[in-house]
Amino acid sequence: MAQRFGGKYSPGGPGVPRATPSAPLRTDPVGARANLLFIPPVILLATTLTGGATALGLGLVGSGALALGAWLLRDGMRAEAAFAERKVARRPAIPRKIFAAALAGIGAALGVAAHAITLEPLSPVIYGLAAAALHVAAFGIDPLRHKGLDGVDTFQQDRVARVVDEAELHLTTMRETIARARDRQAEERLDAFIGTARNLIRTVEEDPRDLTGARKYLGVYLQGARDATAKFADIYSRSRDPQAKADYLALLDDLDQNFAARNAKSLLEDRSDLTVEIDVLRERLAREGVRLERSTDS
Repeated sequence: MAQRFGGKYSPGGPGVPRATPSAPLRTDPVGARANLLFIPPVILLATTLTGGATALGLGLVGSGALALGAWLLRDGMRAEAAFAERKVARRPAIPRKIFAAALAGIGAALGVAAHAITLEPLSPVIYGLAAAALHVAAFGIDPLRHKGLDGVDTFQQDRVARVVDEAELHLTTMRETIARARDRQAEERLDAFIGTARNLIRTVEEDPRDLTGARKYLGVYLQGARDATAKFADIYSRSRDPQAKADYLALLDDLDQNFAARNAKSLLEDRSDLTVEIDVLRERLAREGVRLERSTDS
């Protein structure tokens, strides 16, 4: 019978610690449709090179407008995806998708003018408006309102949004930095910790009262983890020092356990608050003469 070859230093072997299962990968919200919009500016520029000075000038400006619009659209789609993922978020400060639609219309109008200078003056305007309208129909517009929670004042929402933005920036920086180490096990372990940290972030978003207790975790601790990740990536990429890797993985284990414990404590406190509110409500109903049978699960 055939036997699978394995040894001390084989993947998953007894001498190699098993990595914690990684968190689900986050896909880029920018799809093929948005990337295809970089093709029209190239085509417009190529077809106006030999059309004379006027056609070339219009083609250059139109190509620039189309390319800038495509770039803004990609950035706007990522901002919209981040906005949709969070419970508390500010609307994007710059309406990138709206600007992208306007630039698509301008680029289309200039492209029509460059290729058909003898047409009636309204033709480029009509084609530009149609292109902008189709752009909005295909990709939509940016979120135009802040997203928060009922019963939470604006000041508290802003505090949560600032802390969450800072925490997400630290996590993104760590994920980009660890790539320099070129070590799959370290990347998978970091992904698992990022998943745990994001669970705590979601808990804070759902109940901003947890912000006071979790702020140190989402600020100071994540900043320290970011700095440690940068140092590990620099050292390990040069020396492949196994002790540096072991120390870094141990640090991630400690952070993961502490973040998970903080999140569990927040959820337990939320459940305790709910129990108190239910008991108070039962007492009020009892004073009004309404009797509720207690569930066996209570």
